[in-house]
Amino acid sequence: MQARNGVAAALAALFIVAAPARAALFDDEVARQRIEDLRADTKARTGKLEAQLEQSQRTQLDLSNQIEALRGEIAKLRGQVEVLTYELEASTKRQKDFYLDLDTRLRALETKPVAAAEPEVDPAAEPRDYEAALNLLKGGKYAEAQLAFEAFIKSWPQSSFQPAAHYWAASAAFQTKAYSRAAELYREVHAQWPADVRAPEALIGLANTQQIQGDAKGAKKTLDMVIAQYPGTPSADVARQRIKQAAQKK
Repeated sequence: MQARNGVAAALAALFIVAAPARAALFDDEVARQRIEDLRADTKARTGKLEAQLEQSQRTQLDLSNQIEALRGEIAKLRGQVEVLTYELEASTKRQKDFYLDLDTRLRALETKPVAAAEPEVDPAAEPRDYEAALNLLKGGKYAEAQLAFEAFIKSWPQSSFQPAAHYWAASAAFQTKAYSRAAELYREVHAQWPADVRAPEALIGLANTQQIQGDAKGAKKTLDMVIAQYPGTPSADVARQRIKQAAQKK
């Protein structure tokens, strides 16, 4: 009996000693599992952050590339505008010089018969008044030139210089930014003297005033009129080019 009690006591003592060891082992396994879970969670979060960072970098790179592309496109468009502006100014100057020279030639050929009922009128006054207005235009005095041509139009209603006077009055008004009056005078050239050499160019001038005043549809209609009524002329070529440029800007 005493031997049995001794064995039981020994087993009890062994259990008491072994129990903390099992508990310590269990605690270590839990700790290791928690550490592994923490590591896995940290790795997952790190991977997610790295992916977000990489996506952000790609987005920034795309935006940077888009900005550079836009800057290049803007620079290209600015260059095109500068070229077109230069070509327009050069073309306008050439046309102006051409018509000024043409007016000089026509003045040398045209004569106005002296009316028998008005012998007091100086036959040299008409070409003199016209030439005075033309000289103002040549000198870049556009406001004075417009007034002089307008005065000529009223003073000499039967003059053979009427188409030219209207055209140059319109051109002078355009230069002073009196676009409404310029448009009115350009229209009169085409309406009253459609066969005159200046008629198609007057329509080009009218289209310019319409474009500047924001009437793009009206300008397109006027340019179409130039092409339809004056095919094969330099003015028709200019009209086609303007229409093409307007279409490319849309």
